[in-house]
Amino acid sequence: MDVNGVGWITAIIVGGLAGWIAEKAMKSDMGLLMNIILGIVGAVVLNAILAALGVSLGVGWVAYLITGVLGACLLIFLARVLRGSRA
Repeated sequence: MDVNGVGWITAIIVGGLAGWIAEKAMKSDMGLLMNIILGIVGAVVLNAILAALGVSLGVGWVAYLITGVLGACLLIFLARVLRGSRA
């Protein structure tokens, strides 16, 4: 896995941080594992969306962190919309 110029270990660490920031920003209550998953999946999803639009936030862990936070916030928002409650 080499998403946005970061490797596995960096993706897990930065993904966890991104998920935690998104959790706090969206006032959600998730655990450490879910924060890591949200950060990594959020970054991958948002990277795909931005690539389809021809936009890039850059390469490296800072860009991965920004993309992960925004992507995780998007995933939390979508979960809330689909559930009809505060996920």
